[in-house]
Amino acid sequence: MEFLIPESLESARLCLRVVKDDDWSALYEYYSDAECIKYTTQHPLSEDESRRTVGSFSRHWQRHGYGPYVIEEKETGSVLGIAGLWYPKEWPEPEIKWALARRHWGNGYAGEAARAVQAMAARHMPELHLISLIHCENQASIRLAIAVGAAMEREMEFRGGIYHVYRHPHAPESVIEGGA
Repeated sequence: MEFLIPESLESARLCLRVVKDDDWSALYEYYSDAECIKYTTQHPLSEDESRRTVGSFSRHWQRHGYGPYVIEEKETGSVLGIAGLWYPKEWPEPEIKWALARRHWGNGYAGEAARAVQAMAARHMPELHLISLIHCENQASIRLAIAVGAAMEREMEFRGGIYHVYRHPHAPESVIEGGA
């Protein structure tokens, strides 16, 4: 299948690329950490559950022509987490998602990845109006959404909790001109 977006992106410190089958082992660091997944899967995942979750990213790419990227640090090649476009059937709209293993928090990687995804989406899929669906208690993700220009649009009940819909700017000039 031909994808609707590039299979990889680069930013100053990061390479974002399509998920490979064996990425589950590196991403297991994120999915097995209760603090990391508190607002997403709500419980740490087993190795098998992590393998299936990462496999779902590849299926998402096949089904939609886009999906989440694995984030690698250019300098070391280390897998830091995931970021990209995500639209499971129960989501209200397509979103920009991000998730990093805890040891990579606080270094600006998630913001850098989110901005690269915003710029790519503005260039390759300008018709998409993107959100980030964030649990109302997830202050770190709320701060990041605001930092990359998203604005809180509404609150909604989702999966037994209260979530905020943050709307990303639609093809913002700074994103288009700044590039990824």
